[in-house]
Amino acid sequence: MSSIFQTVFYQPILNLLVFLYNITPGHDIGLAIIVMTVIIKLVLLPLSKQSIKSQKSLQELQPKIDEIKKKYANDKTEQGKQMMELYKQEKVNPFSSCLPLLIQLPFLWAVFKVFQAGLSNGSLDLVYSFISRPETINTISLGFVDLAKPNYVLAVLAGLAQFWQAKMMTTKRPEVRTNGAKDEDMMAMMNKQMLYFMPLLTVFIGISFPGGLALYWLVTTLLTALQQLYLFKQKENV
Repeated sequence: MSSIFQTVFYQPILNLLVFLYNITPGHDIGLAIIVMTVIIKLVLLPLSKQSIKSQKSLQELQPKIDEIKKKYANDKTEQGKQMMELYKQEKVNPFSSCLPLLIQLPFLWAVFKVFQAGLSNGSLDLVYSFISRPETINTISLGFVDLAKPNYVLAVLAGLAQFWQAKMMTTKRPEVRTNGAKDEDMMAMMNKQMLYFMPLLTVFIGISFPGGLALYWLVTTLLTALQQLYLFKQKENV
């Protein structure tokens, strides 16, 4: 499995980064990472678009879901049946928002491995023969930012971008009190905690690993947030 991952994900991303590093003015690794992030985002654009639309659709359906929970609070079987009927009528798959994210995970892991090992000396043996292989890669970007080391500024910016994206996805909905109100309050509390937990986790990961990974996550999160803005405005104009 490791050889398949290396061949399908790790090696292509490593070679893409090296190629972009070779052609980037001044051989700036930071600019190469930004361009690589945009390319990966474009490749995964259909998956990302589907995931955003599915998440938003589920958010918009939440009031109707709450009504079903209220109406069939004492009949879990009928409650589940009605919810599945609602998903069918609205043409929403509750699992469709998760699948695209799962498919993107190998790409994220490959990028992480490239920044962890692919930028160090002696780790460029997997560069394709038709791509010029530099003896070393200068990990200093803009003349002073070392992307091979943890960068607190980039980590915090990535966390803020993560919060902005997550906050944009949430919607205000009316409070619905059912016999299971305590469970619903607990769920709402967990959702609110996740809104803050994920950005904090992003910051923690960002300060624990190479700055190149934080830069990648910052750019890809900003691009996703901008994509959300575009899709939401597009839907409002329909």
